[in-house]
Amino acid sequence: MQLRKSILAALILANAVLPARAQTAAIDTLPVSAIFVVSSGMWEDRNLEPREGADGQLRPPPASPTRGYYKVIAIRQGDGTAKIYLQRIAFTAEGPNLLENVELEEFTQMKSYVTDVRPESSNGASDSPGLFVTVYLKTDPMAKEAESWTILIDELGEMKIEKASN
Repeated sequence: MQLRKSILAALILANAVLPARAQTAAIDTLPVSAIFVVSSGMWEDRNLEPREGADGQLRPPPASPTRGYYKVIAIRQGDGTAKIYLQRIAFTAEGPNLLENVELEEFTQMKSYVTDVRPESSNGASDSPGLFVTVYLKTDPMAKEAESWTILIDELGEMKIEKASN
């Protein structure tokens, strides 16, 4: 009887610890070179046309719109400059699903030193589709002031990257 209680206690403890380990495994895979990660904005795909699957066959459209959010990530390179990526993430029943990961070449070409990345608002997800993020950077690491650049995605999914104007 005592052995049975010990085994039961060990199983309960293991079940409590395993989900915590799974959650920390995700953060353990985040590269240390990720210097800024901002989840912001939202998108919605209301396309009700049939879609071509990976096998080339047409699939019926989803019953409801596909929705998700954007993530902007700055990754420091060996020389101190940063590459900036835009991710489009879908909400699914199984959790977040990465749909697209795009390097924003405009920042890479500038050989920028990213000092900050900020969303338009810190109040959570917006009710309307789009993204507005400000990236603060220096093209000369000795410069006193950082320049600000905006990443803007409108409700139709069109993206603009431009120097911020005050």
